[in-house]
Amino acid sequence: MEYAESVEEPVDVLIVGSGAAGLTAALALAEERRVLVLAKGGLSGGSTAWAQGGIAAVLDQGDTFDEHIRDTMVAGAGLNRRETVEFVVERAPLAIQRLIDLGVPFNTEGNALHLTREGGHSHRRIVHVDDATGSAVQEALLRAALANPNITLLPHRSCIDLITGRHELRYSGSGRVWGVYALNEETGRVEAYTARATILATGGAGRVYQFSTAPRGATGDGIAMAWRAGARVSNMEMMQFHPTCLYNLEVKNFLITEAVRGEGGRLRHPLTGHRFMPDYDERAELAPRDVVARAIDDQIKRYGLDYVHLDISHQPADFVKCHFPTIYEKLLGLGIDMTKEPIPVVPAQHYTCGGVLIDLEGRTDLPGLYAAGECTESGLHGANRLASNSLLECFVFGDAAAAHILDHWDAFDAPPPIRAWDESRVTDSDEEVVIKQVWTEIRRFMWNYVGIVRTTKRLERAMHRIELLNTETQEYYSHFRVSTDLIELRNLLQTAGLIVRSALKRRESRGLHYTMDYPGILSDAVDTVLVP
Repeated sequence: MEYAESVEEPVDVLIVGSGAAGLTAALALAEERRVLVLAKGGLSGGSTAWAQGGIAAVLDQGDTFDEHIRDTMVAGAGLNRRETVEFVVERAPLAIQRLIDLGVPFNTEGNALHLTREGGHSHRRIVHVDDATGSAVQEALLRAALANPNITLLPHRSCIDLITGRHELRYSGSGRVWGVYALNEETGRVEAYTARATILATGGAGRVYQFSTAPRGATGDGIAMAWRAGARVSNMEMMQFHPTCLYNLEVKNFLITEAVRGEGGRLRHPLTGHRFMPDYDERAELAPRDVVARAIDDQIKRYGLDYVHLDISHQPADFVKCHFPTIYEKLLGLGIDMTKEPIPVVPAQHYTCGGVLIDLEGRTDLPGLYAAGECTESGLHGANRLASNSLLECFVFGDAAAAHILDHWDAFDAPPPIRAWDESRVTDSDEEVVIKQVWTEIRRFMWNYVGIVRTTKRLERAMHRIELLNTETQEYYSHFRVSTDLIELRNLLQTAGLIVRSALKRRESRGLHYTMDYPGILSDAVDTVLVP
């Protein structure tokens, strides 16, 4: 079999993902290096643009780094790595200033930034742009990237696998990462993109669940690719379920931001009107997300409900419209006036707290491979992410990865000749119904067996199904030309398996992982690390 050299011209740094983490890294690197950013789908199709609440930072005179650190550690049930929490929290104000310099129009009150409060926070420290912060941040970062001559942005590229030593024309046997193979969604051609350094900023794996607030493309791509290439992953069982996703038979994943509860929203039984959160936690609606999600789940299961009510109608109408214009307009279009009536809500998967294991420079186990954002396990979130620490992590680690690459540039060799993707054995499929069927099945059993409350028996059932579906999918993958749906299905199965394996290893209930077989918490907080 003959192989060509690299399909595409090598670049200095390749970044997979065009959200907050990827574009932050790209802008920092572009001061000295040529950067290529690949995006699956459109350039703004990731999770960043969907973020409503805001970004946490110590900016108020009555607040301190120590208190932000403490709040993060408490929410994370002690599983956080303190050095990581300190690293991120202390860099938060600078991250906000950089966004202001890029033109992000944060809400102000007088001459100061307007700060709101969310669950788990002891102070008002959330900067925001109304209730659509992520969209404003994405727009500002993308505008700056498009204007930078050292940054090339390529949308509609679905990455298949990392290019490592085994893909070199002269096989070196090393685990060095040289880039990615990616499907050009417009031409159907698989292309090899190589670089001296590669950064994964691919987001989370929310779409492994039937109900999720994540965008369609959140299929665990970076986590699965890094695992297959030999990188460790950690704490994959810690899947965060947002307590308040809109319950609507037509709109499946519209989030009702944490800030609604932060500004006085109350959770009530839909039939009796009873405010139930004080029955579960003294912090009531301002308890961390895992506590609130389990309380809602308990109410729904105990009373056979479809949803519970989130009610902020006791606040002045102008206050609600001013603070939540996007949500107000969306709900009004669905026949719900949140200034006069409660909002029906249910929990839904929201954030992947585990992922590819990285250090404070964003380095993975594999030489040449960095990662930042939701696809990683940096040690910041522990067993449960504190509200509005997610975008913050993207900015801090996107910048940290870029800084390490620039500081150590002389250590990065030019990519060797790489094998082109071999399509000689495959044909177009006339059985794509298989992909849809397996995709639907994964999401359903992950929701039922690996959801908010778990048991060992449910986890074992899920793993059994994953093993069977893996065999089917691998056979399909081996015989037919790749498509974005097939790439995502393969990654969903890989990620689902990592979640279940991690959940089976943790024999305690900590943070987001609650199992009826081990309801207590162990004295020592230990990461669940999986090694390929």
